[in-house]
Amino acid sequence: MASNNIPPFHLAFPVNDLAAARTFYGELLECPEGRSSDAWIDFNFFGHQIVAHLAPAETAKAVTGDVDGKQVPVRHFGAVLPMEQWEKLAAKLTAEKIEFVIEPYIRFKGETGEQATMFFYDPSGNAIEFKAFGDINQLFAK
Repeated sequence: MASNNIPPFHLAFPVNDLAAARTFYGELLECPEGRSSDAWIDFNFFGHQIVAHLAPAETAKAVTGDVDGKQVPVRHFGAVLPMEQWEKLAAKLTAEKIEFVIEPYIRFKGETGEQATMFFYDPSGNAIEFKAFGDINQLFAK
C-alpha cells in the first residue's frame, strides 16, 4: 500500500486482452479491481491506481538496455515492496512458473543501494519490476 504521506500515482497502459489482464493483475498479483468498462479496468496496484486500457495496437514488448550486464526492459513499471512481501511474491511467481526477464536476485549486494529485484512481462508484453530494500532509506542512495 502507498503510505498516507505519499500521493498515489496513476498509470494507464495498453493491453490486448482485458480478461487476461484481469486474471494477471487481479488474481496472480492480487490487485483489487476498481471500476471497469468494456474498454478498461482499474486496479489497486499496491495502493496506486493503474488502468489497463484495451488497445492491442499499442502493445509491444519494451526494448531492453544493458544495466549491470542484464537486459532490462527500458519501459517498465512496478512497486517497491517490503522485503518479506517481495520474497513471498517472488516465491509465488516462481511456483506459478512465470517466465522472468530477470529472475529474482539481490542487486548491488553489500553496496549502497542493495536491493532485491525481479522483472517479468504481463500477458500483453508490459514489463513489470518489483523491488525491495532491506533498508528503505537506501531507495535514493547514491
